[in-house]
Amino acid sequence: MGIKIIANNKKARFDYTIVETMEAGLSLRGSEVKSLRDGACNLKDSYVAFKGHEAFLQKAHISEFKASSYNNHEPERMRKLLLHKNELNKIYASMREKGYSCVPLKIYFKGGRVKLEIALVKGKKQHDKRQDIKEKSAKRDIQRQLKRNR
Repeated sequence: MGIKIIANNKKARFDYTIVETMEAGLSLRGSEVKSLRDGACNLKDSYVAFKGHEAFLQKAHISEFKASSYNNHEPERMRKLLLHKNELNKIYASMREKGYSCVPLKIYFKGGRVKLEIALVKGKKQHDKRQDIKEKSAKRDIQRQLKRNR
């Protein structure tokens, strides 16, 4: 019962400050699950939006399954998130009152089921992004020096 990561959203970790993460299930069609098993997924510009009292994943690109003929899915359709009512209320209240956004961080298989890690995020300013780039390059330089000294 391990976890097999299908896709990560690295852009979200760079553009946003992550406040809180949680796990959600996804309502998918059969051809979508088969396509995910092949690893054909992109979460780059996707986000979570509410319609009524339900949360939906929007603009997540899951490619069509090549071996399927007529029973295929639309690649960027809205997909319902499976969350408890109190989790939905918490996310909705944070988005409405605190001005947070909700974005997916990664999609993975857990125990044969497709799960989505979503996060409540706050947008970073340009100087915050520069600071992250500086820290990342400093860590990279330190690792290079350690590798040379060994």
